[in-house]
Amino acid sequence: MMDVAAYLERIRYTGLTTPDLECLFQIHRAHLLAVPFENLDISQKRQIVCDEGAFVRKIVEGRRGGFCYEMNGAFAALLRSLGFRVTLLSARVPRAHGSEGPEFDHLALRVDLDEAWLADVGFGELFLEPLRLRTGVEQEQAGRKFRIVAENESLHVERTLRDGAWKREYSFTLRPRELPEFAAMCHYHQTSAESPFTRKRVCTIATAEGRVTLSDVKLIVTRGDRREEQLIESEQEWRDVLKSQFGVVL
Repeated sequence: MMDVAAYLERIRYTGLTTPDLECLFQIHRAHLLAVPFENLDISQKRQIVCDEGAFVRKIVEGRRGGFCYEMNGAFAALLRSLGFRVTLLSARVPRAHGSEGPEFDHLALRVDLDEAWLADVGFGELFLEPLRLRTGVEQEQAGRKFRIVAENESLHVERTLRDGAWKREYSFTLRPRELPEFAAMCHYHQTSAESPFTRKRVCTIATAEGRVTLSDVKLIVTRGDRREEQLIESEQEWRDVLKSQFGVVL
């Protein structure tokens, strides 16, 4: 059984835990503000196994973050423990040249209340609160617009860029999935030279004002429209920044 109280303490959530829309929104935002998206185990050659219990232990007991399979896998377990109805969804992330990635490239969540919602705490920079799983509706959060578009028998999450253009973030279907189905792609993203996660170390977390990102040896802090960058000059400084900015100790 999951230690729900320990998980809620990890994400600094002190609100009500009734499985309703208000709780879903607050706990989703709390998770993104407390737990970083990071791929640091990959560069450390530490194997990540598709196991719900391992995901939860890493995030709660290890005070770490993770990438999509870990973050959304653990979050799904928390939501179920609170009484929410959750379905795992397979998503495909567009490649640099525009083609779609493979099935199980990304793990997202469907949460069913009076209507269906798309939840995702494991994509890095995206929406802070769940999106209505409804097509043809623009949904605004903190000055940014999102929408879900139906096309070619798939659904597509899109967001607006600064110039107003729409950018596709990932594509998915509503077919229910089980965690073991993601194992092969979880292994691929840890081992393949083609995976973005084997090419550089990344740790990033949302803040109330924007975002803090450590990308290899560059620290990037955004507050609204303001962006500051700082080069990290040593491995010790890199580890110090990990601890001070993200609470992560390797």
